[in-house]
Amino acid sequence: MSTPSDKNTTDSFLDTTLRPDTWDDYVGQSRVKKNLRILLQAASERNQPPEHLLFYGPPGLGKTTLAHLIAKETNSQIRITSGPAIEKVGDLASIITNLSEGDILFIDEIHRLNKNIEEVLYPAMESGVLDIILGKGPSARTIQLELPLFTLIAATTQMSGISAPLRSRFSGGTFRLEYYTKDEVKKILSRSAKILGVEIADDALEEIARRSRFTPRVANFLLKRCRDYAQVHKKKLDKLSAKEALELIDIDELGLNTIDREILSTIADKFKGRPVGLKTLSAAISEEESTIESVHEPYLIQLGLLERTSRGRMITEKGLAHLNKTL
Repeated sequence: MSTPSDKNTTDSFLDTTLRPDTWDDYVGQSRVKKNLRILLQAASERNQPPEHLLFYGPPGLGKTTLAHLIAKETNSQIRITSGPAIEKVGDLASIITNLSEGDILFIDEIHRLNKNIEEVLYPAMESGVLDIILGKGPSARTIQLELPLFTLIAATTQMSGISAPLRSRFSGGTFRLEYYTKDEVKKILSRSAKILGVEIADDALEEIARRSRFTPRVANFLLKRCRDYAQVHKKKLDKLSAKEALELIDIDELGLNTIDREILSTIADKFKGRPVGLKTLSAAISEEESTIESVHEPYLIQLGLLERTSRGRMITEKGLAHLNKTL
């Protein structure tokens, strides 16, 4: 195993270190990239900032990375915040009024934005003005601040949590990011291994990609854990050592973790395969409903191990077979 170079000393900051910084390095999401490049080129030819954009999809698919690439492509400064971080109207006003002409404001998890704050965001997005109310009661008055032209890029994992009026104001478009293919994940892992200074066999890349949940963030996390295992045990990072490392952190051959398997086994064992409501399932495994619904459930459904019906969650025959169980 090679020693990482000096420029990789910050590789523990996974998202920052391994994030692609050119369009060519950004693997996958070809449909989204094609549309964005047309939109950016058209805006550049008009000498205008890009229109507001909304990205949605499961965590770890590259929404933040796309925002950074757009900022680099347009030579713009990017200001980053998140829905939960903006607690008051004054917080949003402070952020927006400090933007310069052509800046990009990136709001992650925008579905968690307070609805009162959304009302202030509408005119800022549409008309480039910020309406601020001073005082209370009969003496209250509104002042209007002119804003520089800016681009709002938002990301969310829960599209349904965004109100229709806010969704409609993303005039540049709304883009859904899809899960990656195994070959795309292998390309991402190969690039990441080079950045981290890791020598890795092709069959190890295959093994990690197969268990990555088709998600770059997860794949990079697994790569780093396999690297650590091989380094500590003085082994080459091949398929065997990768399997040993992944089994040690309890990631099985389909990429399921402990909670994923617990969801399936709870439905099979405690409820005898009968439909289970989300609240009941959450209480049974002591996990938050939102975590089950947004983190674990989508992947289990995608693999065909879990089924969501009007009566509740049900384990499929394929799910039972994976657990080596029968009803």
